[in-house]
Amino acid sequence: MGIKLLVVGAAAAVLLAPGAAALGVATLISPAVAGSGSCMWEGQATESLGVSGPVPDSLSATNTNGETVTLNKQQLTRAAAIIATGQSEKIPARGQMIAIMTALTESSLRVLSNIGAYPNYGNIPNDGDGSDHDSVGLFQQRPAAGWGSVENLMDPVWSSRAFYGGPSGPNHGSPRGLLDIDGWASMDPGAAAQAVQVSAYPDRYAVNQPIAEKILATLSGVSLSSELACAQPAGDVPLNLPPGFAGDFIKTAASQLGKPYVWGGGNFEGPTGGGFDCSGLVLYAAYQASGGRIRLPHYSGDQIHAGHGIAWSDKQPGDLIFFSYPGAGGPHHVAIYVGGDRILHAPRTGDVVRYGTIGEFSGEVMTVRRLG
Repeated sequence: MGIKLLVVGAAAAVLLAPGAAALGVATLISPAVAGSGSCMWEGQATESLGVSGPVPDSLSATNTNGETVTLNKQQLTRAAAIIATGQSEKIPARGQMIAIMTALTESSLRVLSNIGAYPNYGNIPNDGDGSDHDSVGLFQQRPAAGWGSVENLMDPVWSSRAFYGGPSGPNHGSPRGLLDIDGWASMDPGAAAQAVQVSAYPDRYAVNQPIAEKILATLSGVSLSSELACAQPAGDVPLNLPPGFAGDFIKTAASQLGKPYVWGGGNFEGPTGGGFDCSGLVLYAAYQASGGRIRLPHYSGDQIHAGHGIAWSDKQPGDLIFFSYPGAGGPHHVAIYVGGDRILHAPRTGDVVRYGTIGEFSGEVMTVRRLG
């Protein structure tokens, strides 16, 4: 996505919504920049991706077993159909990735006929012949199990809609598609695929997740991050923490996940009044992670002057992001950056300490500071 660098200031790098450049500070302007490079595998991801540009002639990627797989243009065209169908059905990007991963595992992204089971249907356009029971199509769905007719399941769009399921799915929840699975978005992607497919080999889907991620990133033109914490369940301490203070800072804040938001809550020793507000969480985590060396004030408008300014493009896990309304004199919120599009924060009254996304604050002024 095009990001135009206008001015680089010494104090901080600030991200503004279009029209906010009159503030006369360091600015990066892009309507969608706050969501770019996001962690698309989070269960909370709600945006669908579309196909951008021509389908490449081939693509190589490596699965979790270390095996490199090369896909041809026809296979990638089938993946593009899955993505485009997902976008038309408003399927979150995580669901689109799971669908690609499933079809890649079931059919190698090929529309397979099944002459042994259905000898009279060999004239339907296909990419080869399969032989698994009476399964057909991209997702190897079975007409005998109620997934649909042979003709329908040999149609990449129809079979994709059946896999996605949900209120607009053609099977109306029987058999269950992905959206019909309670909690699918917070499940491990491989487990979510298995919940739909009910395979005798439940562990095989996750093997292809890295390939599915690369396919989705390549065909959508969106740079999808697999950085720190991108695939973590919402209540977990992130994996692969950066070394030193930054990692300790994130780990300490994450130890308070689920604590309620309390206005004015939090001090150097922990929650007060039963919880934290945004700046209280930050000052607590910074104090504990630094062994008492960093003693921040309990106000985001003062915390924004701590540490030193970092360009938006140079932000790293463990940095602070301050959020301000355009034209306001100071920030109304602060969060700890944990990688990709993900932040850790105490959002608001009625909420709890949790992970969130930068995209939740799209259109606001964003300032990055680094402690340490």
